[in-house]
Amino acid sequence: MKKYNQSSVSEFLLLGLPIWPEDQGIYYALFLGIYLTTVLGNLLIILLIWLDSHLHTPMYFFLSHLAFTDVSFSSVTAPKMLMNMQTHSKSISYAGCISQVYFFLFFGDLDSFLLTSMAYDRYVAICHPLHYTTIMNQSLCLLLVIVSWVLSFASALLHTLLLARLPFCGDNTLPHFFCDLSTLLKLSTSDTTVNEVVILTVGGVVITLPFICILVSYGHIGATILRTPSIKGICKALSTCGSHLSVVSLYYGAIIGLYFFPSSSNTNVKDVIVAVLYTLVTPMLNPFIYSLRNRDMKGALGNILRR
Repeated sequence: MKKYNQSSVSEFLLLGLPIWPEDQGIYYALFLGIYLTTVLGNLLIILLIWLDSHLHTPMYFFLSHLAFTDVSFSSVTAPKMLMNMQTHSKSISYAGCISQVYFFLFFGDLDSFLLTSMAYDRYVAICHPLHYTTIMNQSLCLLLVIVSWVLSFASALLHTLLLARLPFCGDNTLPHFFCDLSTLLKLSTSDTTVNEVVILTVGGVVITLPFICILVSYGHIGATILRTPSIKGICKALSTCGSHLSVVSLYYGAIIGLYFFPSSSNTNVKDVIVAVLYTLVTPMLNPFIYSLRNRDMKGALGNILRR
């Protein structure tokens, strides 16, 4: 076989989703609909924010980047999965697999950092409303996005370079519908201790630390609301934070369910199902959450339709 770097494996076989062959057509149509809804819904959010001047605020600036990230995140895995389901092919090249790992980690990490930036924006809006425009100025918003992109790039590149140095000389079958980093490490014929240590260390920075920052932000928001309890204040806080909190719950809920509560069995079914949830379903739901719970987004959509 042709070698890539130190590997004697030229391709991997993706077993795909744990479904019966006779049900492939139904699931193909379902996941195609989910993917198209994800792409169209998030592109609509980007378009609305770009066209409506009332949405040129820090919150919607972060939201436009989050929408772009969701489209990209789903596009890393969904097209290849749909193509394999349609052609009944299971192969993916070594280079394609490594690339998929990189972009999956990159956009997944970027999602985490952007959600943290949005949580800080909500914290300033509720806890320091009089200084909001001064604190959340254009320079800070741009800096937060640039830092998110740079950190995501560095994290994904580190994992990918460490993965690319590993040899794969035996089994090349992945019990997944995409090239998952942890699943690939199990196939390597060499010691993966360094990779695992980096996953734990960098994962703490990329996933755990942003999650803690989000919890702290909402802790301050909750304390601010309780200091001046009123129905109007609570409704305003829910209106301001409800959509973001729903997206955070979906994103981190899936990650916690997958990595902090591992399956007791040796099967990979639960991991695949949870992966479908956070790679396909969550990005699809985000546009609906922000449009259905957000008066500004619905107003912008109404203005565009009236034009």
